[in-house]
Amino acid sequence: MDTDSDTTGTDTGTTHAVAGTGPDAALGATGAEPLTTLQAAPHRHPTPGRRTGWHRLVAADVRHLTGDAVAVTLHVPDALRDVFAHRPGEHVVVRHRRAGTELRRSYSVCPPPADPVALRLVIRRGAPDGFGAHAVSGLSTGDVLELSPPQGAFALPEQPGGHHVLIAGGSGITPLATMAAAALREDPVCRITLIHSVPTAADALLSDELSELKDSFVDRLTVLYVLTRERHDSGAPGGRIDHATLPRLLAAVDTRPGPGTTYAVCGPAGLVTAVRRALTAWGADPDRIHYEMFTLAGDPPTSAPSRSAPAPLRTRLTALLGGRHRLAAAGPEDATVLDALLRTHPDVPYACREGVCGSCRARVTSGRVTTGTQYALDAAELAAGYTLVCRARPLGDELTLDFDA
Repeated sequence: MDTDSDTTGTDTGTTHAVAGTGPDAALGATGAEPLTTLQAAPHRHPTPGRRTGWHRLVAADVRHLTGDAVAVTLHVPDALRDVFAHRPGEHVVVRHRRAGTELRRSYSVCPPPADPVALRLVIRRGAPDGFGAHAVSGLSTGDVLELSPPQGAFALPEQPGGHHVLIAGGSGITPLATMAAAALREDPVCRITLIHSVPTAADALLSDELSELKDSFVDRLTVLYVLTRERHDSGAPGGRIDHATLPRLLAAVDTRPGPGTTYAVCGPAGLVTAVRRALTAWGADPDRIHYEMFTLAGDPPTSAPSRSAPAPLRTRLTALLGGRHRLAAAGPEDATVLDALLRTHPDVPYACREGVCGSCRARVTSGRVTTGTQYALDAAELAAGYTLVCRARPLGDELTLDFDA
């Protein structure tokens, strides 16, 4: 899971999404959804201390997995154990300062199966000047990283005895491998089918760990690799996963749609969209398809919040963050609420600025906003009044947001 962005909002690396489920869970999944207007929703109790703040952690181990990927294990002191306790599928944001700029990138927490409480990140080289390139080329044991606490909603449903079909593209394997290991460990009768699409066999991250996991759960875990740029000697299937190839792949691993089957998909936006459509056409229940997506640098940007709607000349902003109220003002010069907040409050959480990672999620408690295309919030969160401040613009003279909710 990766997102690079600098303080001007230029996307320079890989952007990874927070989860959705069902056909309409993520606005903009097809790039054509209309703008959404949010109003204040009834209050619900916040969970403080989980999503805000930065902490400096030491890299206890840096291990190269491939030529362009490393696994970084962070030392978590006893005082921060509760802060960095994580669930399978959650991610952290890494803040990296360099030459007067700030890069933020989000990564799935991906502990090895033998140590599920470890805070380990798998980092791939992305843009030449991004954090991934620095991590692969220059990060060493003893270096210090700034991290946010774990967050995110990507998870397998609690369904004892069910069949979980996991489909990953590239580094989308990192949350899915973690979720598979946890499900097999905690549910003694569930079954996991994992399909991993990669360009070549050498690009298959965590394949050694998945092989060991397979040995431990030989009757309940099936792993299938799909190679898009080569034909493997073992006869692994090649080509991209789409509506034509996916049913054949699922049949090959004895998978059929049914009420006891759930699906989790993670990878580039094109793969996630294609897989969701193929699964639905194949007969899978759309409400049981959970997903994360990421976009690579160079992909077309998502639509920005509309400027055609009438907007006030100046909006008074109040943001509850880390138990403290922060005041700011948004004007016509601000493309988004996030831009206005960052001028005076640089600790406001964000990463991708594209409505994908969900790091800037906040609840509208007073006032209204309009948003452009976003991928990170599902229908229930939108109905509860949540927004992404990197995509939101105010529609009144006053706006109050709760980042702690």
